[in-house]
Amino acid sequence: MTEQTIEAPADFRQSARRMYGLLGPKRRLSGVAALGVGSIALNVSGPWLLGHATDLVFHGRHGSDLAWTLVAAVLAYAGSGACWILQGRLTTRVVQKAMFSLRAEVADKLARLPLSYLDGRTRGEVLSRTTNDIDNVAQGLQQTLSQITNSSLLLVGVLGMMFWISPLLSVVAIVAVPLSMYLTKVLGARAQRRFDEQWKITGTLNARVEETYSAYSLIKLLGRKQEIVASFREENEALYQASARAQFMSGLIGPVTTVIGNASYVVVAVVGGFRLASGALSVGEVQAFIQYSRQFTQPLMAVASLANLVQSGVASSDRVFEFLAAPEEDRDSSAQLHEPVQGLVSFENVSFRYSPDRPLIEDLSFTVRPGRSVAIVGPTGAGKTTLVNLLMRFYDITAGRITVDGTDIRDVDRDALRSRLGMVLQDTWLFHGTVEENIGYGRPGATADQIRQAARDARVDHLIRTLPNGYQTVVDAEGTGLSVGERQLITIARAVLADPAILLLDEATSSVDTRTELLIQEALTRLAEGRTSFVIAHRLSTVQDADVILVMTDGAIVEQGTHTELLAAEGAYARLHAAQFAHTTPTDPTPQRMVP
Repeated sequence: MTEQTIEAPADFRQSARRMYGLLGPKRRLSGVAALGVGSIALNVSGPWLLGHATDLVFHGRHGSDLAWTLVAAVLAYAGSGACWILQGRLTTRVVQKAMFSLRAEVADKLARLPLSYLDGRTRGEVLSRTTNDIDNVAQGLQQTLSQITNSSLLLVGVLGMMFWISPLLSVVAIVAVPLSMYLTKVLGARAQRRFDEQWKITGTLNARVEETYSAYSLIKLLGRKQEIVASFREENEALYQASARAQFMSGLIGPVTTVIGNASYVVVAVVGGFRLASGALSVGEVQAFIQYSRQFTQPLMAVASLANLVQSGVASSDRVFEFLAAPEEDRDSSAQLHEPVQGLVSFENVSFRYSPDRPLIEDLSFTVRPGRSVAIVGPTGAGKTTLVNLLMRFYDITAGRITVDGTDIRDVDRDALRSRLGMVLQDTWLFHGTVEENIGYGRPGATADQIRQAARDARVDHLIRTLPNGYQTVVDAEGTGLSVGERQLITIARAVLADPAILLLDEATSSVDTRTELLIQEALTRLAEGRTSFVIAHRLSTVQDADVILVMTDGAIVEQGTHTELLAAEGAYARLHAAQFAHTTPTDPTPQRMVP
């Protein structure tokens, strides 16, 4: 499995600002803030009203003043609760709207990423960043936005009321704040590193699970279950250790601030008692101040209890932002190929390398005339598939140029270029949907008759009609219920429907039996009439009728010519041919059937 390189986490404050910046314009938060102000203002007035009621009772005033004071206290707390409920509802809408926009941005980003980015990362790691991490950011914002807003407002409101009642007691109460902030900062910084590690390992573990699921049959076949289980347990243990360390370190913040808050509460109660005895404060004022001092510590403890959610969300947001900052494909030109596309393809002094220090193709030149079929053969790693990737602009060349009908493909819009190219890969790809929808994917808006004609041309119509619901049979991404060869035939029908000017076939018949291969070859031969076609194949029996055969080794064309010419030259092609047909007679190039 590919090792992932994760950049060092950004500054926590900067990362937190970016995460909360996802919520968008300030007007989205104005309603949340307004409801928070209303809730806190009513909540803060409660202790003062209760203290005033205590003074009324202490002085023997049990009449209407006391009744109205108690009613006002009840209404204040009820109004505070109502504002809090409305704020929670509005917060949910704001956060979910922000996550909707973020998911759309991630989806758009995926469409703009070059193939090289996805080739260098496991699918599980990319999926983890685009699903798990976004969900974690949503959870962090949902649970912390209103609480942090309310805690900040409550702190300001309570502190104001405390200073109004007794500046001396207020100073005593806030002495503990700097100590709490310092310890929170120290513990938070250590916890943040643990959360970064946790989510990095989560991505690795997801990649392992996805890889295991994809290769499950092979794992069962080779009896490697114990190794897979052991590997999973090892990575799961690493995730457990990282998560436990992160939660423990972050969890220390709450108890530490609670201890400091309780100590401050005790000191306030003692000093308040002395002030009451000296007559500087009334009973109701002392009662209200003690309530405020308890409320004063609540925001600090609330923020401390949210520290793990904030830090975990920030760690996930860093991973999402890193994904969004990944380099994209170069900006496309708006130019189109000249219609109709003739199919004249030229490679002119083309060089390419996947990494700067490892050249693959150097100074490669050849020209394919319109309507010609070109076979590309050679050993594994020779650069055959790379040529197709360069022509499709999945990768851009390092030097030289590739032209179609004389137009440099780098000067053409990628979608316009690819719409005139039809590609069939060795690895089949189907999505969840009907067979008709899977074939129709090759040409948006194709009619049912056109889809069925493409299936007939690909020699798959009879097979489809034998399925339970014919063309309406639902298949999934794994092609459940279909053989590998049958899935290959459906993807070939999709390419037939696209009606491309240039065909690119990369081992397109490698997964089918001999009889099916003959049917496909017949269909492809008819489809290739009047079109330029590139055929990559390891089985030389499938390319013997090509107009020209290019033999590649180490990124260079070492031979080219027809099948007969290359055999007569007794070079690299002849050696490949002799290796494949070592057990056949010279007059019969067809491999002998094995007889039990």
